[in-house]
Amino acid sequence: MLIDSTHRPWIIATAVALVLGTAFYVPYTVSVRGPQGGSATGIVYGSIGSAMMLFAGLLGARKKVPVWRVGRATTWMRGHLWLGLLSFPFILFHSGFSLGAAPLTRTLMVLFIVVVASGIVGALLQEFIPRVITARVPMETVYEQIDSVCKQLDEEATTIGAELCSALQGDLKFASQTQRAEAAAAGTMGGLTFASALHADERFAGTIRGFLDGEMRPYLLQDGGRGRVLADKQRTSAMFGQFKILCPEDLWPRLDDLENICEEKRELDRQRTLHRILHGWLLVHIPASYALLLLGAIHAVIALRY
Repeated sequence: MLIDSTHRPWIIATAVALVLGTAFYVPYTVSVRGPQGGSATGIVYGSIGSAMMLFAGLLGARKKVPVWRVGRATTWMRGHLWLGLLSFPFILFHSGFSLGAAPLTRTLMVLFIVVVASGIVGALLQEFIPRVITARVPMETVYEQIDSVCKQLDEEATTIGAELCSALQGDLKFASQTQRAEAAAAGTMGGLTFASALHADERFAGTIRGFLDGEMRPYLLQDGGRGRVLADKQRTSAMFGQFKILCPEDLWPRLDDLENICEEKRELDRQRTLHRILHGWLLVHIPASYALLLLGAIHAVIALRY
């Protein structure tokens, strides 16, 4: 969710609420007993902060039941962001900027800090990572389809590699018109053979086959390609440059196709990595949020009852 002009009303409302909360808190700090969570004012701050936290936490339920006609999803997302952020200073007002003396209150404050910090990190990531993906992954695809696309690339590489090896072994189907004419004239021209006319090279065909089976196909089917030579663009270009030295120029387009497949796989890996960075913060944010809501409810019951 990008923070654009549609967030302006939420930003203004958040700023106004923070100013008002601060304005009431300043004289409260110089009261006879000072700020205390159990005082009437402290309970008011705690109730307001808890209500904001609860609203932010209900976003998960809203997502799980999208058919609920309870406001727009975008409104819930903006409320989750700004009310969740605003709840932090109100809870600090409630606690008098103290982590508390009891283990439960200390745990709550640490969890709250983790939730807010991870939420801010998530908001920043969602602001910038999509732009990075657009700039660095021109051939972006749907994330859930990346594995299927990699399998398609593997099938395409297998087909191109088979054609290349067949051409190197003298298969007429993959020869150019000039090569076919020269091959037909083999035996009538001095020093020309059928194989030489077709640029047949069994040894290099074996090299290409070994490269496909031992390096390229495992790379295409491996998540991320870590440790593979083909994951490095410069090393891949150097490798294909060596292949072109040994390969007839007529077959260079097929080598170019294989190199382009490697580049597409690198882009898919780059997209996969950026996607995981974009959503990885949720692994911290969501469990910590649920734990915070649960322990917050227990804290409220204990505080009001005892």
